[in-house]
Amino acid sequence: MMLLRRAASAAALLSLVLPLAVASPAHAAEGALACRTSPSAPLDAEQARLADARTTALVERTGLGDFVRRFPAALCATRGTAEADRLVVDWGEALWQASVRRAQGQRPGGDLAPGDDRPLYWARLGMTVALARWQPEFTADRAALRARFEDSSRGLTNNAFRTAPGVRRVFISGFDPFGLDAEIRRANPSGSAALQLNGRRVTLADGSTAEIRAVVLPVRYTDFDAGMVERAFGPRMAGGGPATADIITSVSQGYPGIFTLEDWAGRARSADPYPDNVRALSGGTRERPVTAPGMGPGPEFIRTTLPADAVTGAVQSPYPVLLNPGVTEIPAGGTAPVDRSDGPTPGSRAVEGGGGGYLSNEVAYRSNRLRAQLAPHLPGGHLHTPVLTGLPADPQLLTGTEFERNESAITAEVRSVLEHAAARR
Repeated sequence: MMLLRRAASAAALLSLVLPLAVASPAHAAEGALACRTSPSAPLDAEQARLADARTTALVERTGLGDFVRRFPAALCATRGTAEADRLVVDWGEALWQASVRRAQGQRPGGDLAPGDDRPLYWARLGMTVALARWQPEFTADRAALRARFEDSSRGLTNNAFRTAPGVRRVFISGFDPFGLDAEIRRANPSGSAALQLNGRRVTLADGSTAEIRAVVLPVRYTDFDAGMVERAFGPRMAGGGPATADIITSVSQGYPGIFTLEDWAGRARSADPYPDNVRALSGGTRERPVTAPGMGPGPEFIRTTLPADAVTGAVQSPYPVLLNPGVTEIPAGGTAPVDRSDGPTPGSRAVEGGGGGYLSNEVAYRSNRLRAQLAPHLPGGHLHTPVLTGLPADPQLLTGTEFERNESAITAEVRSVLEHAAARR
């Protein structure tokens, strides 16, 4: 029976990745009969937003709905911790791969633009609800299973560079949508760019070839506290060889109408009262910045090593690309925050890097602190995209021509920035 269950589970998973395959009804029925669920299991603020019907529409209108519908039965068919561990990784990777293929026009489904990052976000959340409600007949570490599913559905696993002589390796991160209490239809152009560029071979400004690999990170402090940034970037820099990157950069959504290459990343969190996606606060403000849990040793500010002149001098369309040297610090001997337009002063306490005091600044600091430790020769930094605009005024309309055009333009310019930043010098 165990082999039959595993074969059926594999067939069901294959049907989600390859739409022409057919899932096993017997597997679904077996799982349903054996399954116990807890519909009253508590949900966090992020999962609770799934009550809005528009979130379901964003999944269903892109062909990812079967992942959410079939995942509960697959969970219920597992009979032990090892099988459950493997299942959440397999399904997470399948969701990631299906989303990447859809974003790159290789997987048909639905009537929303291929590059839309929102379906992956909401499908993943729907699957985490199933995991929260699942009541297995064996002892399961639900938090560990959630962490494995998050990593695998975000590109952290089974997403290695292909070995090829002479091909440079570019590693980037994007982010989930955020600010959803104000507008639940929001997307994040950095997440869209990550999906559209993951695995792509591109021609660099010097005529050479590079491969891009990407991950999409959550907008949650707890995941950063638990080391997700280090798990994402560490293997891309440790040990050298074909598995490691030649250049890294984190990417997030920043300011209206411009790209900014952030000159400095700060060590502090200081974004309160602005919350993360589960409405958690960082505990830090401009007047009282804090250092995040789990942060390794490092300076108050880390400067980018990306080739700023090459990027800002060559890429300016359709959005200008600017170097942002601004920071906020508490000067040595001082007690109040000071905004500076020319970088930090010696001995100061970080309040905000160029990316502020939120998670976009923190991913830049964490990844580049690790780069300085593991591969100091690598170029690394942080790129802010323009704010993605263009959603229709009617709140029931999920997309529109202007929104899709802007999303595509931002991804195209992210690619152009990378093609200049990764060129050999």
